[in-house]
Amino acid sequence: MTSLFAGLQKLGRALMLPIAVLPVAGLLLRLGQPDLLDWPMVSAAGAAIFSHLGLLFAVGIGVGLARENHGAAGLAALVGYFVATEGAAALMSVPAEVLQGLAGEALEPARQAWIDARLAKLSVPAGILSGVAAGWLYNRYADIRLPDYLAFFGGRRFVPIASGILGLALATAFGFGWPLLEGGMDAASRAVLGTGEAGLFLYGALNRVLIVTGLHHILNNIAWFLLGDFGDVTGDLRRFFAGDPAAGAFMSGFFPVMMFGLPAACLAMYHAAPKGRRTAVGGLLFSMALTSFLTGVTEPIEYTFMFLAPALYAVHALLTGVSMVLMDALGVRLGFGFSAGLFDYMLNYRLATRPLWLLPVGLAYSLVYYAMFRWCIRRFALPTPGREPETAAAAGAARVPGDVEALVAALGGPANLLTVDACTTRLRLTVADAGRVCEDALRQAGAHGVIRPSAGAVQVVLGPAADRVAGDIRRLLAGGGGEREPAPAGPEPAVARGGTSPATGAEKDAAGAWLAALGGATNLRHVESCAGRVRVEVAERARARLDDPLPALRAAVWVAPRVAHLLVDQKTLDVARATRALAAAAAR
Repeated sequence: MTSLFAGLQKLGRALMLPIAVLPVAGLLLRLGQPDLLDWPMVSAAGAAIFSHLGLLFAVGIGVGLARENHGAAGLAALVGYFVATEGAAALMSVPAEVLQGLAGEALEPARQAWIDARLAKLSVPAGILSGVAAGWLYNRYADIRLPDYLAFFGGRRFVPIASGILGLALATAFGFGWPLLEGGMDAASRAVLGTGEAGLFLYGALNRVLIVTGLHHILNNIAWFLLGDFGDVTGDLRRFFAGDPAAGAFMSGFFPVMMFGLPAACLAMYHAAPKGRRTAVGGLLFSMALTSFLTGVTEPIEYTFMFLAPALYAVHALLTGVSMVLMDALGVRLGFGFSAGLFDYMLNYRLATRPLWLLPVGLAYSLVYYAMFRWCIRRFALPTPGREPETAAAAGAARVPGDVEALVAALGGPANLLTVDACTTRLRLTVADAGRVCEDALRQAGAHGVIRPSAGAVQVVLGPAADRVAGDIRRLLAGGGGEREPAPAGPEPAVARGGTSPATGAEKDAAGAWLAALGGATNLRHVESCAGRVRVEVAERARARLDDPLPALRAAVWVAPRVAHLLVDQKTLDVARATRALAAAAAR
């Protein structure tokens, strides 16, 4: 169950990469319309992105799931996607009634039009499956070693080949099973849409509840890209931009909450702070409120009270569900390319149905949120910004998100970080020792919240700067030069590039002890220096004994069945030299 949850979290994170493209797609599509700039070229450019979402999902998910977000997984996803979709098209059987009465030159265009319409509905599911398959294949086979006569096709080159083979299996399933698949998709869409207001309420409430796990991205993708059908375009978001007057039900309810409700909550927290501290916290609260109002990014606000007052957050989730139902009952249909903020509201105003209803509903929601937060903060003495102890308040005000060195130190230091990723507003980290992560220090370094979804996993809420900060941390871990590329595997253990100074006696002695603990030279398949760690691959894990104390080794973590990361005490040994010493010892 834990592995399934972790896998879903990784998928939710990976989905954010292709979704990040949607704002520019919506912007281009709307600006090019006759009622705005009337530039057909710009409109066509935006429409092209929406027409090829399957490709974007394939590449984005493949790269997002792969180790080190390697681009080879994106290439493999493309191969799998093309094989799956084009293979399915060749296998699809066009119903006789579609071609009835047609002959000669009219026959083939009608057949192709029917197939193209089916592929349009298949695009996003095929892209998601191809991306998941490519990411898994890369993580499993990127270091595979083939016999010498096939060595050229080993390693990363093997991944697109395997992805193409798996694509054939998907093509077979899609091609021969399309009637059943299409019927299932349509039935599922009708069932969800048929739940009416109850379904909308449940979606809105769960969307907020699942934020803490990151699984709301999966829920959103089902609603925005798969539900419903309008001219062979599926998904609430895509149908809205395609002109479906019924689309927007799964987006409209977010606008009152994100543009009015949560900014009013920030105002309540500001007024609840002692007068002497309002100046100190006003900038932070105003920044979070403005971000929510303009862009619809709400997590920095939500994490200020999610764990302080779970009951208050539960009410917030319920109010989101009520907003979904209320906007639907009023016949309001609003849509967005990114999120429910002012930018998207104004940009898509003319595509919306009854958009002015947002103003009275939003005003009512601002009053409800303000009153609810003021009462709860006072009644339960919640330590919202400005009401925490003096020392914590002063420390928190001294830093802003993005102080990379402070963040890394609070996370237990460079050696404690195994993977560093980010989604829209949070860092998603895998750590060697979760006990070394100091939440108070993270908040002092500018974090809005800290989540521990599973053992060894930590998420740090920073706001919209999260992706930039993640890149800064990766560069810091790599010594300022970015992630090192592993050298290709050869007949002897290969070492990544990095530095030219010879290994010292301490590094050689440590490497000898490590080699013995790894099962000896015959058991060591690959060595590389990676993000401040020594990454090793062994032939048989059972022969390795890494539990005993070893010289200058802080910890050893198995990240795959035969791959371990050795976390080196960097005050004692230079990682690059220690890596070379280990490879040299294995080669002797």
